[in-house]
Amino acid sequence: MKHFSFLLLVLAAGLLLMGQSAEARKRPVRLMTYNVGAFGKELEDSAPMIARMIVELGAETVALNELDSCNRRHNINQVQHLADALNGLSTTGKRKGKWQGRFGRAMAYVGGAYGCGVVTKARIVDGFFIPLPISDGDEPRVCVVVETRHYVFASCHLDYKGDESRSEQARVLTEALQARYGKSRKPVFLAGDFNDEPGSAVIRQMSRDWTLLSPLEYTSSAKNPEACIDYIWVLHNGAKAAVLDSAVPTIFATGDVTLASDHLPVYVDVVF
Repeated sequence: MKHFSFLLLVLAAGLLLMGQSAEARKRPVRLMTYNVGAFGKELEDSAPMIARMIVELGAETVALNELDSCNRRHNINQVQHLADALNGLSTTGKRKGKWQGRFGRAMAYVGGAYGCGVVTKARIVDGFFIPLPISDGDEPRVCVVVETRHYVFASCHLDYKGDESRSEQARVLTEALQARYGKSRKPVFLAGDFNDEPGSAVIRQMSRDWTLLSPLEYTSSAKNPEACIDYIWVLHNGAKAAVLDSAVPTIFATGDVTLASDHLPVYVDVVF
């Protein structure tokens, strides 16, 4: 009898933990994308300012475009540099020191590398890179993918020269993510600078396999916004994700968007 009662207690505890885990996943998560311009468009190093802005917004995971890594222009890994700055600001609670960075090398650049990245305070359980096709003479591009316990998040920066290159890059990254996560129960988010505006052929192409979550507001340039080219999407893989809020913020207590980069940040609040 005591053994039976103990088993019931263990089962009840397990169900409680499962319920708590499901409830935790229903809490809103703020996702963000930001083309940071190698932290050097207006300031020598805007990473500390951008770190403060990320903390002010309360983002959990951020896609980053235009990053240097250990080259002659910036002799540091800029993703890790930002993660370190974020950890220096996160001084309370369980999140202290938990920001992680992932850099994806798109191409060699002045003795080092240049590409995209992700910073997150979610627990990363897997990650990989998707090399994107390019036309002759175009800059190499990459998609950086991190898988957390509850969702997948990818960062990309599509070609700026031609529709055909962007279309092919969108096709390749979509097929790669569908192949890996098409039957996953986790939502798959894709964020970054697509170098194309709403209604364009590439954005219409994306809409066949993805749902746009971010607002259709101008994101470039930061000083004179006149183009919407930065987006956050969720893949059509059957996983549910609802948007609670989204914005292109322009006013911060901790930073100046016209100095931080030549793009504006974009965020969405999602629940799943």
